[in-house]
Amino acid sequence: MKFIVAKEFFNKVDDACFGVVIAKGIDNHQSYEWIQKMLEDSIHEVVEKYRDVKVKETEEIGYYREAFQKIGINPNKFMCSIEALVSRIAKGGQLPHINPIVDLGNALSLKYCIPLGAHDIRGIDGAIEIREAKEDDIFIPFGASESEKVDVGEIVYASKNKIKTRRWTWRQGEEGKITEDTCDVFFPIDGFVGKNDDKVIALRDELAKIVKEKLNAEVKVGFVDKDNREFEF
Repeated sequence: MKFIVAKEFFNKVDDACFGVVIAKGIDNHQSYEWIQKMLEDSIHEVVEKYRDVKVKETEEIGYYREAFQKIGINPNKFMCSIEALVSRIAKGGQLPHINPIVDLGNALSLKYCIPLGAHDIRGIDGAIEIREAKEDDIFIPFGASESEKVDVGEIVYASKNKIKTRRWTWRQGEEGKITEDTCDVFFPIDGFVGKNDDKVIALRDELAKIVKEKLNAEVKVGFVDKDNREFEF
């Protein structure tokens, strides 16, 4: 299995980079108080950091807004996942506990202010790609049973013709959704060389250490950029 980022994407966002963590054998049925504490601490830090601050005007969020514009996405209409998450919390919104894998991902995403995805990889045959959407691609939103139309050329995370995330890091769907039965996970961490790639690596390594030492998972890490567009796992 491979994670592949299309050349067409790097032609538009040439400084993009991706930390990758593959974790196999996680028990997502259990309740881990330390994960809940991590999430609560990250939420508190966000509330304090962004008090009386316009989230979209901060440097760390600006990286993603600029990249969205480069690939033809209006960031005011379709916010990057980390901007949406931080904005929600900064405005006093609640972030419920979902399950350990999702909670851990949210905690670290907020800690580093970087988008972090989580996808169940059971049954995937082939590659996970970041590429332009095609005519026959299928995207099913969370909680839905029918697919919605995706514009051809839209940047997506996909496996074969099944779209995992629309508009790069805007919204995940039912394909690869993390549930209590999830045990094998693909975690992509999206950032930019020369801007926040140090944080991408730090987040990747902290996540890998946690899932290996505390969740007893088998772990493999990788890094993808324009000069190394594929990671095999």
